[in-house]
Formats: sequence, structure tokens, C-alpha cells
Amino acid sequence: MHNRYYKGIYMTDSPNTSVLAVDGGGTRCRFALQTAQGRVVAEAGPANVSTDFDGAVRRLQDGIAALAGLADTSVETLYDLPAFVGLAGATGPAEVQRLKSKLPLQNVCYADDRRAALRGALGQGDGFVAHCGTGSFFAAQTGGKERFGGGWGATLGDEASAQWVGRKALTQYLREVDGFAPASALVGDLKARFQSAERVAEFARSARPADFGTIAPHVTVNAKSGDAVALAILQAGADHIAFDLRQMGWTPGLTICLTGGIGPHYAPYMPDDMKPDLAEPLGQPLDGAIALAREMEMTHGHC
Repeated sequence: MHNRYYKGIYMTDSPNTSVLAVDGGGTRCRFALQTAQGRVVAEAGPANVSTDFDGAVRRLQDGIAALAGLADTSVETLYDLPAFVGLAGATGPAEVQRLKSKLPLQNVCYADDRRAALRGALGQGDGFVAHCGTGSFFAAQTGGKERFGGGWGATLGDEASAQWVGRKALTQYLREVDGFAPASALVGDLKARFQSAERVAEFARSARPADFGTIAPHVTVNAKSGDAVALAILQAGADHIAFDLRQMGWTPGLTICLTGGIGPHYAPYMPDDMKPDLAEPLGQPLDGAIALAREMEMTHGHC
């Protein structure tokens, strides 16, 4: 057994042992079988155990079955492997126990998806992550210790996420209709999409976070064209990110990775003292999940 780096992630080669890794988020779920010969990857739909536990379990079952088919092995073989399963909404022991009762994984660490994203972005180095996808969270890794903030969902948080941006944009739509805000190109685009304020209200009543997230590209595109409303929304998101990272202990010289679908769009709006420390992530959350699964193998299942 010897050590190596994969996409900046410190891992251990174990030629006789494969690992299973899952990165489950609010938009999609990715599965990987990592062996000495390489990696096989499968995808499924969203997996958030706090908003749709039964649906998340089905996604996990379907994804593992699809991975087994691609790898030309049995589902039972995958269930026996050392596994790290990171899932959106798995924020406490209650969700973890429910998952263990539903899935026959024999040697598994269940955790929320933030750990895999942090490890994937930074490897084992020090730094900070602002992950802004459908939801959002903030994370720090310094001196071998992890710290997380946010990730509490659309109702109480997820500032700067795609769904947060989408909600802000629709709010501006309604404010313009009511005469409380001036006309803007962003709202013009949304009027073309929804046709009326009544349709916006109807959409919002039943929309999931991912549905609100589909509005975010209207904001990022119009911001690039200089639309004042779109620029203000993205600046507000960047201000949230900067404030929370400082509260978590960021100081100049420590790496900041802006990850997730909308995260990199905040780079131009970050404070001047943070811009020199913005860096591309070393890898993806799935890379982090694989590294954590390898660590489980080394520590005999310690999570």
C-alpha cells in the first residue's frame, strides 16, 4: 500500500479493495465505484433526505443499481464495499438512522453533502468554500479541522443559492408590477417567461427550490449586460458570502473556492481583499466522497 494524489486529493492505493462513493444534492445524485483499475460513474435525480426521504432512498437504490450495471457487477457486491454517502439534508443522527434501516450498506458513513464538497475542493489543504448551488453552505478547513455553516434549507437560509437568487428576481418582478421599482431588462425577461404576475404567484406556491433555481440564469445573464436589478441581486449574494466567511475566520492568504452552479458567478462582486485568494477547486464533490470512502477503508469504518 502506498500513497498518491488524485486531482489534489490525498488518497491511499489499496489494490485489493474498491470503494463506493455517493454525492447526493438537491439537483442530482452522483455515484462512483473506485477500483485500482479506475472509476465508474452513474447519475440519478435529486436526493434530499430532509425534504423527500422516500424519494432520496429510491434515488440511492436506483443509482447503485445503475452503477452495478455499468460496472458489470452485482448490487450486493457494491453494498458490501466501504462507502461514503454524502446527502443533502442528512444533518443529524435521526436521518442517518433512518437511512441505515432502509439501505443494506454494510460498511458505510452517512453524512451531509457538505463534507464531500469541502474535501473535493480543498483536498487536505487549508481554506474556505462557499458552495452555492440549488442551496448553499459555507465551510472551512484549517489545521485539519472542519467547520460548516448554513445549509439549513430554503425556508430559513440558503443565502446566495440559486433558489435564493430566483426568489429575489421574482420579488423584483412583483415590485415592478406594483409600481414600487423601476423597469429593468431582468424583469422584462421574466415577463416574457411568465406572462403575468398571477402566473408568478401560482408558480411560487408550488415551486421547489430547484424550480426557483431555474430563474437564476436570467439574473446572471442580465448582470453581464449591466442590468441594475440583476447586479444588485448578485452583489447582495456576494455580500452574504463575504460576511459569513469572515465570521468563520477567513483572513487574507487563505484560499476561497466558490463552488456550485452559481457560486463562480459571484467572483466579480467579492470584496477586493478576497479576490486575490479566489481559486479553482482542486476537484469535485464526488472526488471528495471517494477520498472519504478511502479513509473509511483505512480506519475500519470510522466516520
